[in-house]
Amino acid sequence: MSDDEKPDELPTAGRKPAHTGDTPANGAIEMAAADEGPTVETARPAPPPDPEGPTRPLDRVPEESPSPDPVTGAESGSVLRRKMSGAGALIAVLLALFGFTLVVQLRSNNDDEGLATARQEDLVRILSDLEARDSRLQSEISALETSQRQLTSGVAGRQAALDEADRRTDELGLLAGTLPGRGTGLVITVDKVKASAILNAVQELRGAGGEVMQIAGSGGGTVRIVASSYFVDAEGGGIIADGQRLTGPYVLTVIGVPQTMQTALQIPGGVVASVNSGGGSVTLEQRTMVEVTAVRDATTLRYARPAS
Repeated sequence: MSDDEKPDELPTAGRKPAHTGDTPANGAIEMAAADEGPTVETARPAPPPDPEGPTRPLDRVPEESPSPDPVTGAESGSVLRRKMSGAGALIAVLLALFGFTLVVQLRSNNDDEGLATARQEDLVRILSDLEARDSRLQSEISALETSQRQLTSGVAGRQAALDEADRRTDELGLLAGTLPGRGTGLVITVDKVKASAILNAVQELRGAGGEVMQIAGSGGGTVRIVASSYFVDAEGGGIIADGQRLTGPYVLTVIGVPQTMQTALQIPGGVVASVNSGGGSVTLEQRTMVEVTAVRDATTLRYARPAS
């Protein structure tokens, strides 16, 4: 057949390209996934070519209004996990408590069943062991109580001994003249007397309970009177007390019971009467507080030693 005799080719307007990249096979309708998000446009299958003219545009499906965004899977999963985590924790705690209670109950039942099913010899042995343990604990308690009493009495005894030693040290210091003293007492002022009158007054005061004494002269000297003190007349007037010269009037300060010492000095023929009859003068003054401030150096013993 010649080229002139070939029939005219049909118009191909409106036909789709031969490739199928843009159109699904067999004219299947493309549809959007309906799981999430708004719907997409769909197309009808292409009609067969119209011999009378070009094909008409495809009818379009009207678009639907987008629906509200549903809750996404991630958000719903997070909420669900939070709910499940709280419930799971509560369930775990309850299960733990239940398990602990069950174990305790089982152990208690086992112990009770063990004692209930034990032989008489075993029960006797268990009782004997418990009694021995109780006796041992009681012995330990008694030993601890005894130790506590010993420690307490020992501490108290040592403290009492220390307190007594301190008290004796103070007393001996006052008697030896190495410590100053204060307390109730008597102040005696005498003038125009000999050393013998001072010695008589000191001896009378000691007999009446005088504990601590000192004598001061008008010249300012002060001497602490102790058991070894002595008094002699000095040349040119005055007296010498323990090697120190004093001039009158003399002031004797004595710690003791004031009324008792004053009564002892005022007895008939006593110190006061002797001083007055010898041309001297004496005055007595009771005080609630006197101070003896003069002290002596401690004597170093060369030969004497304690007997015990």
